[in-house]
Amino acid sequence: MATAQIPPPTGEPGPIDEVALRAKVAGVLNSWPSAGLAVAVVRDGRLAWFHGHGVAEVATGKPVTEDTVFRVGSLTKTVTAVAVMQLWERGLVDLDAPANDYLTTFRLAPVRQGLQPATVRHLLTHTGGVGYWRRMSDLLRPALGSGVRATRVLPLSDYYRRGLPQEIQPGTKWAYSNHGFAALGQIVEDVTGQTLADYMREHVFDPLGMDNTGLVRSDRVRPGMATRYVVRPRGLIPVAEYEMPTPGGGGLYSTAADMGRYVASLLQEGAADRRQLLQPSTVAMMFQPHFQPDPRVPGAGLGFSLDSEGGHRTVAKNGVLSGFLADLAMAPGEGIGVVVLTNTGALSGQGAAVPLGTAVLRQLLRLPDEALRTDLAPHAEVWADLCGWYSPAPGPVTNLFTRLLLGAGVEVLVLHNQLIMKPLTPLPAMRKGMRLHPDDPNDPCVFRVDMSDVGLGTMPVVFTGARNTGNRQLLMDVMAFQKRPDARNPRRLATAALAAGAATLTVLHGLRSRPAAGSPSAH
Repeated sequence: MATAQIPPPTGEPGPIDEVALRAKVAGVLNSWPSAGLAVAVVRDGRLAWFHGHGVAEVATGKPVTEDTVFRVGSLTKTVTAVAVMQLWERGLVDLDAPANDYLTTFRLAPVRQGLQPATVRHLLTHTGGVGYWRRMSDLLRPALGSGVRATRVLPLSDYYRRGLPQEIQPGTKWAYSNHGFAALGQIVEDVTGQTLADYMREHVFDPLGMDNTGLVRSDRVRPGMATRYVVRPRGLIPVAEYEMPTPGGGGLYSTAADMGRYVASLLQEGAADRRQLLQPSTVAMMFQPHFQPDPRVPGAGLGFSLDSEGGHRTVAKNGVLSGFLADLAMAPGEGIGVVVLTNTGALSGQGAAVPLGTAVLRQLLRLPDEALRTDLAPHAEVWADLCGWYSPAPGPVTNLFTRLLLGAGVEVLVLHNQLIMKPLTPLPAMRKGMRLHPDDPNDPCVFRVDMSDVGLGTMPVVFTGARNTGNRQLLMDVMAFQKRPDARNPRRLATAALAAGAATLTVLHGLRSRPAAGSPSAH
């Protein structure tokens, strides 16, 4: 493939600059090393560029190829969403009907009177009132209770035999939930009479030629499987395999080539080489905000995260399993998509996948590396009203790892003449705080923060509520934090929560660093 500079987005796309893309890979790996890594670029409805780095298995030196099989974590949620939308197109599911209308295997169970039924659309946008945990007792076994890992997978009828708790009014709060997508996967099964694995094989994978992809560890995926690793002071440590008790939320196995086929189908608005997965209007609808707490934040699509890069609308999803990280990033208007799969990373999501996906997408869009605006002067006159202590909005616990990053809440303060957002968290990389960079010349309450130190790139931050009303809210994308009306010491208020967070970190560290049986580090 020839090497040339990519022209402006307004012109015809030219040859991909492979040298520049390889430099992006090397640059990210300097900060986030990985045993192996696969990058697939999709453009013009096809796999336009692939790059494999490192090894699928350290012991054998087996290289990463486009057919190396990775666990892709929550990228699974997008496929589950596609399956639900196929049923919607066939008139078998109404997005605004209660999910319990279609669930026969188990039920969503409101925890108190007055809660409205959670709809299918609510579950697709993580606003169904279903938390990160099945119930509070699961805090004693954090990984299993969150739906992240299990040594033995129970049928969901047994896993949710007491019902899946619905904790707050649907549509009022975004709370990331593997359990909500487990329920969506069960809806597919209960409506069609097929297992979710069989349905995805027949209606998604086979039509796209995704021959090395599956929801279970079958003979299709087992021969090409990469070994998962975490980085520790003594080097790479292999992580034991485990199963997902919530398959619709994160059970998928796939390859860079197969995920490239999937992305190509989405970017062609549902038109696949062998079969149309969804109507163009349906794909477009999935890429629109269906939960948007403020018009200044991108909002949540149906199974996808929404954002922008340099004025280009983007659609994305990332996936995290201990030792496996994945990122899917698309610019639908330009027909460009990027898939990054790695076999090294922390359970908290720190690793190469997200920063590399963003860096490659920005390169393809001819955008500079720096994603933060430096041309806007700060509006110090509003700082006094923004400063204070913001605690998480009431409701179910959202993504555990987001809570570990942001802790018991955030403090907004002025430090060294800059407006800073300082999470109250046990993680040292976050405790130092992040500068709130102005991001809108017409609105002094719109910012962006750099979270590259934890491998998450940049995120929008918006303050809502009228000035000097005492009703301020901080939105970090779709996550809400309410300003406390009192002036008590926020660090003292957060002590108990931080202690619990540190204890959880200790538990997770032990779980994710356990070496694989039979490995040289096993003991």
